[in-house]
Amino acid sequence: MQLTAGCRKLFCMRPATRAVHAGERLAPAGWKSVTTPIYPSATYIYEDIATLERVAGGEENGYMYSRYAHPTGHALELAVAALEAGEDEAAAPACVSFASGMAALHAAILASGLQAGDAILCSQDVYGATIGLLRNLFTPLGVRIELASLSQPAAWPEQFAAARPRLVLVETLSNPLLRVPDLEALAAAAHAAGARLLVDSTFATPLLCRPLELGADFVVHSATKFLAGHGDVLGGVALAREPETAGLELQRKLAGGVLGPFEAWMILRGLKTLPLRLERQCRTALELAHWLAAHPAIERVHYPGLESHPDHAIARRQFPAGQFGGILSFELGGAGRERVYRFFNALRIVLPATSLGDVQSLALYPAASSHRDLSPKQRREAGIGDNLVRLSCGIEAVEDLREDLERALTVIG
Repeated sequence: MQLTAGCRKLFCMRPATRAVHAGERLAPAGWKSVTTPIYPSATYIYEDIATLERVAGGEENGYMYSRYAHPTGHALELAVAALEAGEDEAAAPACVSFASGMAALHAAILASGLQAGDAILCSQDVYGATIGLLRNLFTPLGVRIELASLSQPAAWPEQFAAARPRLVLVETLSNPLLRVPDLEALAAAAHAAGARLLVDSTFATPLLCRPLELGADFVVHSATKFLAGHGDVLGGVALAREPETAGLELQRKLAGGVLGPFEAWMILRGLKTLPLRLERQCRTALELAHWLAAHPAIERVHYPGLESHPDHAIARRQFPAGQFGGILSFELGGAGRERVYRFFNALRIVLPATSLGDVQSLALYPAASSHRDLSPKQRREAGIGDNLVRLSCGIEAVEDLREDLERALTVIG
C-alpha cells in the first residue's frame, strides 16, 4: 500500500512519537466504508487553525470537540431525522442525540423556554419516571406541575384555563395503559393557549407516528427501546424544527449529556432493522391482545388495536393501517401482588425485565417498577392497579409466546 505524505513523515520521527501518531488521520483514497465507522476521538483538528476557528464559530461545518458533536453521533441523528421527515426530505427536522431517553426529555423540557412561575400540563398517563423528573427537578426550580387526563378534548378549555401552561407533555402511546391522544387537535389547542407541545413517542417510533407533522414542537425517543431494539445500549434523541433546535444543541453542549460514539454506532446499527422488527411486533401484539381479551383469567386488555379500547378510532386515524404498536398491557383477574409474582416467575420465554422494544419479549410489573415511585393513591388515580402487567412483544414465534403466557396463567389458576 502506498504511504501518504503524512505517513512518510512519521518515519523521520522517534518510535515514541510514531506509536502515538501512526495510522491516524489517513488521507481519503477514493473509497468509503459500507457502514459508518466509530470515531472515538474527543477532539478534532484541521490543516490550519483558521479552519478550526470557523468551525468553532459555526461558520463552517465540522467537528472540534465531541461534547458538541461527533461524526458517528451525527450519522445517527441524520438517520433518525430522515425517519421523522417521512417522505418529505425538505421537512426533515433537526435531531440531537443524548446519553439516555431521560436526558433527551430533560433537555427538550428546558429547551421549551420554561422559567420559574411557568406551568407544565402533563398527561397523567405517562411513564412514572417522567413524573418523577418533573416533580423532583422542575418543581424545586419554581415550575408548577399539573397532571390531568388529556384524553377528552371537551375538557381541554377548562384544563388549559386552569393550568395556564407554558408546555404540554404527552406520550404518543401512553405507558402503560396505551392511551392515544389526538395529537393534531392537542397541538392546535396548546398553541392557541400559548403553550408548546412536547411528545414522547418512544412507543410509536417514527414509523407509526411523526408528531412534528401533526403540530408538535418537540418529540423525544428513548433510543434504548425500539430504535436500538436489542437491549444492549442506552441512548435518547430529541427532535425539533427551527428555532427550537438551537435550544436542544445548547442543552447538550452545556450540560454534557452526550451520547458516546460506540453507543451511537450500536443504535444506528439497530435502526436498520427497525421496520422489519416493528412490523412483526405490531402483528404479534394484535394477535396476543385478541387472544388475551378472550381468556377467562384476564380481566381487561389495554391495546389500541382492539375495538374496545377507548382511543381505537384515534389510533386508526393516527397510525398506519393495522399497526398499533408492539406493547400491550393486561389485568389479571382478581390478582394481587403475590399472584402477579407467581405469574412472572412461571414465564420461560417472556423475560421479566424493566425495558421494552427489544427483539426479546419482555414483561414488566408497573406497580413495582416503572411506576413504583408513585403512591398507591396516585397509581389508582392513573388507572394502574396491582394486577396490571405490561408486555413488550419481541420477534419470537407468536405461537411460542402464547404457549408461554398460557402456561403462566395456568400456574396462578
